Amino acid sequence: MRKVIEGRSIRWDEARAEKAYADGHWVRETLLDALARELATTPTRPLLVEGDVILTPELLDDHARRLAREMLSCHPAGSVISVMLPNWHEALIIYVAATMAGMVVHPILPSLRANELRYMLADVNSRMIFIPENYRNCDYPAMLSRALEDFDLPPQVVVVRGESTASRNFEALASGPKAQSLPELDADAVRMIMYTSGTTGSPKGVMHTHNSIHALIRQIGDHWRISSASRFLVASPISHIGGSIYAFETPLILGATTFLMEHWDPALGVDLLVSQRCTHFAGATPFLSQTLEEAKNKSNRLPDLEVFICGGASVPPSLILASQEYFEQARVSRVYGSTEVPVTTVGALGEGEEQFAAETDGRAGIAQIKLESGEVFARGPQMLVGYVHAEDEREVFDMQGYYRTGDLGNWVNDRYLVISGRSKDIIIRNGENIAPKEIEDLAIRHPAVYEIAVVGIPNDKTGEQAVAIVVVSKGQAFDLPQLFDFMVEHEMAKFKIPERLECWAELPKNDAGKVLKHKIRQQLLATDTSKGG
Repeated sequence: MRKVIEGRSIRWDEARAEKAYADGHWVRETLLDALARELATTPTRPLLVEGDVILTPELLDDHARRLAREMLSCHPAGSVISVMLPNWHEALIIYVAATMAGMVVHPILPSLRANELRYMLADVNSRMIFIPENYRNCDYPAMLSRALEDFDLPPQVVVVRGESTASRNFEALASGPKAQSLPELDADAVRMIMYTSGTTGSPKGVMHTHNSIHALIRQIGDHWRISSASRFLVASPISHIGGSIYAFETPLILGATTFLMEHWDPALGVDLLVSQRCTHFAGATPFLSQTLEEAKNKSNRLPDLEVFICGGASVPPSLILASQEYFEQARVSRVYGSTEVPVTTVGALGEGEEQFAAETDGRAGIAQIKLESGEVFARGPQMLVGYVHAEDEREVFDMQGYYRTGDLGNWVNDRYLVISGRSKDIIIRNGENIAPKEIEDLAIRHPAVYEIAVVGIPNDKTGEQAVAIVVVSKGQAFDLPQLFDFMVEHEMAKFKIPERLECWAELPKNDAGKVLKHKIRQQLLATDTSKGG
């Protein structure tokens, strides 16, 4: 059944909601109650550190209340606030301010471009978007102007760390008068919408509530041993479900201190792990492999590191075992999850579980997992409460409310899950989700491309490699630089562009004309000599 809470229709199961409350996974509190406790007990302790900037509960509350007043003066509670920022401390202020204002946060990867923004901002009806002025040589106000040129009611644009004549300035908004009264918050209301790549159509907006996120945070606190003494390095993008919860939720709900890296750099990352005595780190395969390599180069075994969680892409068991051996004080484990059901498995961090931590994706925490014909279904108090559009949920949930992941798996010792493949076409490279259809739909517009299929194959460094197989139009020539230039010209995010291209005479198809991607993968793997490159 569905239920409307604060104007949004969400999936609702009364019996499972009652159980989630009875088990303590859901509570009648929000992040603001956690902030209030911090203000009363440790008002000056570091919550989040970015370079020389330290956000304390006092500073966070002060800036967030001022920004919340500006938000409410322009938009009603329940509005969507988009945040397209790198790992900057301002994002936490915006996140908390939007929560104070009873609004819904919509994180966006700063690597996305006008092509993706145009769709998402309209789909979610964003009312305000926070962007950098310039980051990694991209003029964000100019790019956003192109994305919004056809909007009848575009979102208000706020520039962070810069000035723009066509938009408002974050520093000015966060230094105005404080909000004197704030809306009442419902812990069952939607507080975050995060878009995930679709494999057969447009991206889908995943809705999470205060409570689904609270359940997720309490779970990782229990299983990953996060406490008030923990120091968490956050290099994963805060616009991902992982980065956002590590950076924004663990300091307030679990009492940890988080250290933000603007972008991942192995040498700087290891220096921070050492100098800040970080106890926790989580990220995709490249984060772990490069941390291990750099730590060995510096002859430092990171004695303060207690837990490294690796997921988001294919993780070689040998990498986990090598990391366990070198980081003698740390528990290192694979985990499995998605934006829809974050941290579906919590890894295997117990005594004697080292082999399972390497060779499986861990055991379930608060999620329930079942396999049907080898496909993984999951549900739990941390799962999504639906998509922005209810029609996107067709065939996604079964009659018992389990989410159909599209992944294939099997059990080891009846307790540990191993993900063996994906029934979806999604490619996960460097922890980033890439939808082949999105690339194919754009590339086919190039006059030299007659047919195209994009597939992922294993890669030891990035998890997967995106390969474009192209049938070239008669009399034309086509190569990877041409594909790259065409994608960039049409403002597709660079991280989605395949790093390998092959031209074939034809694509393998069945009698109905459907491209057989599994046969393409088989042929690539049979002839591949660059798996580790």
